[in-house]
Amino acid sequence: MKFTIETRILKEALSQVNHATATITTTPILENILIKVNFASIIFLSNNLEMAIEHVVKDWIKIENEWNFSLPSKIFTNYVSLIWDDEVSIELLNDSSVSIKTDSSQIKIKWIDAADFPIIPAIKEVNSFEVSGRVLKKWFDKTLFSAAEWNIRPTLAWIYLSISGNDLALASTDSFRLSEFKTTISSENSEFNLIIPGKTAFEISKIITWDEKVKVITWENQIAFLIWNTKIYSRLLNGKFPDYKNFFPNKYSTKAVMNKYDLIQALKKINLISRENNYSIKISFSSETGILIETNETQIWEWKISLVWSVEWEDNIIWLNSTYFLESLWVIETNYVSVSFENPLSPVLILPTFDEDEEKLKSWEFRHIIMPLKI
Repeated sequence: MKFTIETRILKEALSQVNHATATITTTPILENILIKVNFASIIFLSNNLEMAIEHVVKDWIKIENEWNFSLPSKIFTNYVSLIWDDEVSIELLNDSSVSIKTDSSQIKIKWIDAADFPIIPAIKEVNSFEVSGRVLKKWFDKTLFSAAEWNIRPTLAWIYLSISGNDLALASTDSFRLSEFKTTISSENSEFNLIIPGKTAFEISKIITWDEKVKVITWENQIAFLIWNTKIYSRLLNGKFPDYKNFFPNKYSTKAVMNKYDLIQALKKINLISRENNYSIKISFSSETGILIETNETQIWEWKISLVWSVEWEDNIIWLNSTYFLESLWVIETNYVSVSFENPLSPVLILPTFDEDEEKLKSWEFRHIIMPLKI
């Protein structure tokens, strides 16, 4: 078996499938990339049993023989990343190794039989819809940040997606905060919902580009994202997402509308100190003086920042995690945000505030709550 491929095309293929190769595992084959060489195409595959990626190359290749084999992802990718020649020639040798050769260098790597590679499930189109890469990235950006980290709280490391007619909603929570993003899509599905692993959403957000069209297909406990020459598969999580809508407060006693950029700058400054106290900050709301953000005294120093904004209704004080607060602001696109809560122990609701021009172009809704700290 032998084929030649342009170096830039090989690098692109490896960069795609490496998002689904296992790094630490007791099953070595999961650290490999499967290469299926046909007469008309070369298919690169990876599978870590949670997510799988298939990338097809049909151009800029010269194929002499068909064969399937797998190579260790790490050494293969690292070596190819150092190649500056225009083409790479890959040949299967009789000593159970693969020769990777260019005009200026050559390396031999032991290969593993393709029969040991886990099978990727066949796609069954039960539910589907299409969306642009730009929009899909926005969906994940506005919810992924508040999902739990996989290695810390795996049972909350997911994103809930619900479709009812043309209405789409996504939600995520790590039990300390909760995000919901709502919009409309062109869909022929009547109603369905599913739970996507956070790691899958994170990798997809890195793979897709703004101008790509993505077809999303779900069936049984699987989901697939189809991008012209790449297919991304993932298992869906079993279980039921909590009825999160009841967690969002519908009344408040204190509310302030703030300039988002001023608030971000204030929180970035105070984070330098609040990290000494696990990012705990105190926010005082006053109808007379505005807003005061401060930290407790630390071994470094203490810090206070005053912001002159209007406060409605009652004066109040609340303690928050400053990093959680800051991360919610990064995903809001409007210039102003509103912050409201009922009492120092109730959830803090953060909403984008649309001006008249933005309201006319409004095509989505976002809301976020942070649980206060008990101090």
